Amino acid sequence: MFSENPIKRRKSTQIMVGNVPVGGDAPISVQSMTNTPTTDVEATVRQIRELENVGADIVRVSVPTMDAAEAFKQIKQQVRVPLVADIHFDYRIALQVAEYGVDCLRINPGNIGREDRIRAVVDAARDKNIPIRIGVNGGSLERDLQEKYKEPTPEALLESALRHVDILDRLNFDQFKVSVKASDVFLAVGAYRLLAKQIENPLHLGITEAGGFRSGAVKSAVGLGMLLAEGIGDTLRVSLAANPVEEIKVGFDILKSLRLRSRGINFIACPSCSRQEFDVISTVNALEQRLEDILTPMDVSIIGCVVNGPGEATVSDLGLTGSNRKSGFYLDGVRQKERIDNQDIVDQLEKKIRAKAQMLAGERQIKFKQV
Repeated sequence: MFSENPIKRRKSTQIMVGNVPVGGDAPISVQSMTNTPTTDVEATVRQIRELENVGADIVRVSVPTMDAAEAFKQIKQQVRVPLVADIHFDYRIALQVAEYGVDCLRINPGNIGREDRIRAVVDAARDKNIPIRIGVNGGSLERDLQEKYKEPTPEALLESALRHVDILDRLNFDQFKVSVKASDVFLAVGAYRLLAKQIENPLHLGITEAGGFRSGAVKSAVGLGMLLAEGIGDTLRVSLAANPVEEIKVGFDILKSLRLRSRGINFIACPSCSRQEFDVISTVNALEQRLEDILTPMDVSIIGCVVNGPGEATVSDLGLTGSNRKSGFYLDGVRQKERIDNQDIVDQLEKKIRAKAQMLAGERQIKFKQV
């Protein structure tokens, strides 16, 4: 394992979304968006709590009407995670949710209309320490930009974003982050690269409308991975046509793969072949499902044979190396005398992983208190 991450993050200012810092040297935050009707308070609260349980740092809620704003008030009172209100045109909704304790406004200033309405929203945000997210999307560019560029281009997304940024600059408001999302990987990546050179505000990353679970996860991993590897990005959302819970999981997996954030178990597992001494695929799938509740960062290697098994196990918190009938077990990189019966791998490993996670959590808590 490399001791130092080679990725050097882009320097950016920092804003606070509730109690979550975004930008600067803060960890890259992972967020999702509810897909329940906001006016269905019970269903929306339930979904937000599900997102909280898998580690969501921030959750966005669509607030298209005043009725939804009233529902938002009730929702906010029942959840812990910071909430972003997604608003597009009606400035009165923004003013209302600002009164109800929203943690961030997703609203493009240029879409609100008159200068006095924009100023009213910005003044409310300033007064209550509420940041704003400018959210540009390749599928909804301003008409004049569509005519100018003929089709969405990185330059078109950049120009749209800078228009909104200029409005906030004129009003002397700097507590905002910006996104320039597109469903095409190269379009989005190109736009973010241009924007990263133009402003120092935090950037919210996303490949919008990425697709279903598998294809969307792959597209997001490629696009976001390209940007994150260049140090671009302060918070992200993986947009999937799937349960929002999966967006959070994939988001953390992307960050984990780049060693930008550690949360939960990092399974190192072989794809399996004829050398395997136990069913690697079913073992890993079962353990991933059983251990979703563990948030303590740790590496667990599960390799089906002795070719690569020992090498991976020696750099893992726990390791299993396949062997005939009973497999070798490693703890903190050291091979143990104890061996694990191949017929009972899942149950035995679950117990050992949970015990190790509890021990690591205790060690980190002691270290935190000492600091």
